[in-house]
Amino acid sequence: MKQITIPLYLQVVFGIMLGAMTGLFLPDLAVKLKLLGDIFIALIRMLIGPVIFCTVVLGMLQGGSDIRGIGRIGARAILYFEVVSTLALILGLMVMHYLQPGHGFDVDLQSLKPHAVDEYVTTAGHRTLTDFIMHIVPGTFLDAFTADGNLLQILLLAVLFGVALLQIGESGKPVHLFLESASRVFYTMLAILMKLAPLGAGGAMAFTLGKYGADALAPLMALMGSFYLTCVLFVGLVLGAIAAWVGFSIIQLIRYLSTELLTVLGTSSSESALAPLMEKLENLGCSRRVVGIVVPAGYSFNLDGTNIYLTMATMFIAQALNIDLTLGQEMEILAVAMLTSKGAAGFTGSGFITLAATLSSVPGIPVEGMVLIIGIDRFMSEARSLTNFMGNAVATIVIAHWENALDRHCMYQCLRQKFQKH
Repeated sequence: MKQITIPLYLQVVFGIMLGAMTGLFLPDLAVKLKLLGDIFIALIRMLIGPVIFCTVVLGMLQGGSDIRGIGRIGARAILYFEVVSTLALILGLMVMHYLQPGHGFDVDLQSLKPHAVDEYVTTAGHRTLTDFIMHIVPGTFLDAFTADGNLLQILLLAVLFGVALLQIGESGKPVHLFLESASRVFYTMLAILMKLAPLGAGGAMAFTLGKYGADALAPLMALMGSFYLTCVLFVGLVLGAIAAWVGFSIIQLIRYLSTELLTVLGTSSSESALAPLMEKLENLGCSRRVVGIVVPAGYSFNLDGTNIYLTMATMFIAQALNIDLTLGQEMEILAVAMLTSKGAAGFTGSGFITLAATLSSVPGIPVEGMVLIIGIDRFMSEARSLTNFMGNAVATIVIAHWENALDRHCMYQCLRQKFQKH
């Protein structure tokens, strides 16, 4: 008798639904299930460094001695990131201007409790652009692979390592073969850990609803609805148009990445699916070199969902406090958000920390206004993470297309599969 196997993405859906019901009906138990989500994210993070390092180095070796090609990929990626990120910021402003969910709140600034955001403001002070740049270089080679390591530190080390291997030529062949074997081992470990995704996603979702409850959403549902709508518009219209230009369907890509998207949804962390995304994009037909450079860089420079959140949250606070912003101030918000969003990590809550850094740099809007959205930030984190994730998936395919490093036959074959095999 043939054994029936349930696809992983359906297991994740079941886990999320079970977690949501636990959060609504057994909130005390649900709060304790946060541990499951934390453990799952920690296990995935454990492999991110080695996976990125091996992918980047092997991708460089795959391209031979074409060092200029690596620089060209990086330059094109940064150009793409800046253009699309700007579109995300502008879209957020436009939606807030049209819907104006903050008007009518008439919040008195004196009634806000500034100490409620002190922790976030303090943390944000350590995530400024200057601090981000100063920490690109790790203290030691192994520091980049620690829990506090920056993705760009790993990328820097991998590029240097790859350049060195290219320069020493044939004598570096044993190291090349070792990295090939190590890469297969790490990806196999990743496949094993991804089987825990239903538990991780379900536990995280249970905690969210158990901690905050569905009723806590009602007062600020207008902002949440506006934000989710904007993210859907961005993915459907902006990323959809880019996908159509390259020659694929954004809907098919979403279906292809369904398991990873559900994992991100459950954990509210795009970082939880970073390594699986890299593997999926390689299988889709993107060259290993493009994947290895664009995806890690995108997790620091291409955060479309976070950009939308920054402009919308800032505008909401101004509207709620009856602060009329001039066109010049709004342009200043755009400029500041473009800087503060760089280096925001893919972990849960990073968008709120980045918002603190943004408000600290924009005169006229008090940081204390952040207390208005503390209660619903966790619920907007899902949309932020999902949009960031899709933005980086599309960006990688676009750069691979520009580099003539995209196997279109493989891409079409993968995207046309109705169900993913696990």
